[in-house]
Amino acid sequence: MSDDARRHWPTTPPRLVATDLDNTLLGPDEEVSPRTQRALAAAAEAGIAVVFVSARPVRRLRELSAHVAGHGVAICSNGAAVLDVGSDRVLTQAGMSAAEATRVVTLLRDAWGARNVHFATEHAAGFDKEAAFTESYVIPPGSRVADRIEDVLTDATLKLLVRTSLPWDQSFARQVADVIGDAGLVADSGAPGLGEISGTGVTKAATLGRWAADQGIGAEEVWAFGDAPNDLPMLRWAGTSFAVANAFPEVLEAATHRCPSNADDGVAAVLEHAVGLGSRR
Repeated sequence: MSDDARRHWPTTPPRLVATDLDNTLLGPDEEVSPRTQRALAAAAEAGIAVVFVSARPVRRLRELSAHVAGHGVAICSNGAAVLDVGSDRVLTQAGMSAAEATRVVTLLRDAWGARNVHFATEHAAGFDKEAAFTESYVIPPGSRVADRIEDVLTDATLKLLVRTSLPWDQSFARQVADVIGDAGLVADSGAPGLGEISGTGVTKAATLGRWAADQGIGAEEVWAFGDAPNDLPMLRWAGTSFAVANAFPEVLEAATHRCPSNADDGVAAVLEHAVGLGSRR
C-alpha cells in the first residue's frame, strides 16, 4: 500500500468500525494477529466501537469472543443474527420459516434435479445437513443428518446452504439467485461452490444499520471493511468504506478507500490511523 493511498484516508475518526472477518480482519491462517489484537484494544480504549459483521454462523463466532471489546456484539450469518459473544446469547434473529426454506429447496431441485443439489442449514442452535452435503469445517456435535433437509428444518433458518454435484464456476451464487428469484436472498462470500441463502431483505447492511441506529450512530460515522461481494451492501451503506488489497475486483471498485491486505494487517493499519486521529484531537 503506497503512502499516497494512506494520505487519502479520512482525517476525522469514526464512532463505529464494522469489519468483515474472513479474508479481511483475520489473517490467512484465520487468526487475529498480534498487531490486530493490539489495534482492537487500542480502538476500544479510544472509544471507537468495533463490530464484527460476518457470514460466519453463530457457532463460528464463539472462538473470537476475546476480541470483541465493550459492547461484545457480532453480526453473523450475513446479517440474519446479532450475537452477544460474551454471553453466547442471540439477541435478534431474522430466519426463514420452514415453509420459506422448503420453497427455496423445491425451486432448486426442480431446476437442477433432486440428485444434483444438496442442502444444509445454519440456525441459532447449530448446524444440520443432508447426508450428501459436503461441509468444509468440522461438523459440530449434535448436528442432525437427514436424507432430505425438510426433515430437520426449524422455523428459524438463518442460512440455507446449497452445493451441487453439477459442474459450476465462479458465477454459482448468481445462478442460484436466478433460480430462486424473490424466494430468498443469495449472498456470495467467496466460498467456492457454495450458495448462501437468507430470507428476503436480510443483509449485513440492513442489520448493521438497525444496530447502529439503536446506538445513536449514523452511517456517516461508520467505517466499514470488506473483501467479498456479500460485503458490498455494507460498504455502500457506510459513510466511509475500505476494501482490503486482496478484495474481489468489484469490491475494490466500490469502496471509497483501500488498505493493505489481510495478510498485511490492513484493518489494523487503519484502526491505528483512526486511534491516532482521536489522540491528536
